[in-house]
Amino acid sequence: MAMQSVNPATGDTIETYDIWNEAQLEKTLADCNSARKIWQATSIGDRCDFMRQAAVVLREQKESLAKMVTLEMGKLINDARAEVEKCAGVCEFYAEKGPTFLADEILESDAGRSLVTYQPLGIVLAVMPWNFPLWQVFRFAAPGLIAGNVGILKHASNVPGCALAIEDIFRQAGFPDNVFRTLMIPASRVAGVIEDSRVHAVTLTGSEPAGRSVASTAGKSLKKSVLELGGSDAFIVLEDADLEYAVKQAIVSRYLNSGQSCIAAKRFIVVNEIADRFVELLKDAVSELQPGDPMNEDTLLAPMARHDLRDELHNQVIESIAQGAVAVIGCLPEDHPGAYYQASILDHIKPGMRAYDEEFFGPVALIIRANDEVEAIDIANSSRFGLGGSVWTENVARGEKVARQLECGSAFVNGMVKSDPRLPFGGIKASGYGRELSSQGIHEFINAKTIWIR
Repeated sequence: MAMQSVNPATGDTIETYDIWNEAQLEKTLADCNSARKIWQATSIGDRCDFMRQAAVVLREQKESLAKMVTLEMGKLINDARAEVEKCAGVCEFYAEKGPTFLADEILESDAGRSLVTYQPLGIVLAVMPWNFPLWQVFRFAAPGLIAGNVGILKHASNVPGCALAIEDIFRQAGFPDNVFRTLMIPASRVAGVIEDSRVHAVTLTGSEPAGRSVASTAGKSLKKSVLELGGSDAFIVLEDADLEYAVKQAIVSRYLNSGQSCIAAKRFIVVNEIADRFVELLKDAVSELQPGDPMNEDTLLAPMARHDLRDELHNQVIESIAQGAVAVIGCLPEDHPGAYYQASILDHIKPGMRAYDEEFFGPVALIIRANDEVEAIDIANSSRFGLGGSVWTENVARGEKVARQLECGSAFVNGMVKSDPRLPFGGIKASGYGRELSSQGIHEFINAKTIWIR
């Protein structure tokens, strides 16, 4: 068996990789288990030094890494460079803040001295997606390794080159052998790894079905899990919003990475008073998003990562139109080599349509019209997902009031939802549980041990 890396812009095979047999997997798990003791005994200062060096390696290899990301999953080359830089930033953030986040906490009790000390769990398995093939891994690995855990990665099968490159980055940065390893296995063997007694926890970023499967296996094994799953983020536009600015941000939030982001704005909930004008401005802006070679710095629309993903998106679109949605622009596969889909808008989305109930993971904006602010909030919260959301208004106090009522893990006022190492990130409802980034992220996979001293 083998994994294939395929260029979504052309359909050409880049490289073929062998899938590990059981002996290779067993040796890696044994090696990582041995490395765990060495890494846990390494001082926090030394761990931080290694992580700073990982940032150096990332920046030194920015061009080659960005090219690999673009070749394997189709991201625009400028966006791929930005992703590498963001990974370097999260390494530096935890190298700086890690000692503070992990410092002992003195607590008052009936003891002469009592405290909480934060210690690593052990080996943490990360099951990661293809859409941000470097960032998704580093936002787990940077806090996890600083905390003293060993990381093992099961990456998406269509980005094996990126997976192996990440392992090599940590090796080049001087981390001890087997502190971070990539497992070249298919998804069908993930459950066995979770169940292995040498693995202590699992984190997954991916689809809702994958999250349910991983959570079930982890639960049966009594192991900690963190899940960041799908999202159908609301982008609420109130009647007093700066429409030109909101549309400019909407274009980035919806069509970045060809719309293949969990925290992309997917449902544009617009009050009726300004809905026609908003759609008109959005349509004009979307018409400028033409496809091209993602290696070309002037290209504005990237391909989707795989043809099967594009075909599923188109099925959602045509069925929604059959249910009464209105195609404003696009809504067809692009007449272009590769897995391209036209930058699209569907208007007049109603309950019962696929576009109302499902996540659209591609370059399609969904317009839902609301009578007023109250109805807009109700529509936003009607989704089974709860990852992020944003509200657009010139009244900041009003915006904060609305943001506080949104049922999601992150709510932004007059800004697109994004992940930032300084802020906790994660979802509720069908978007998962647990948090990544900030102090909460590093605390997800530690043992908060109480020590009581007479």
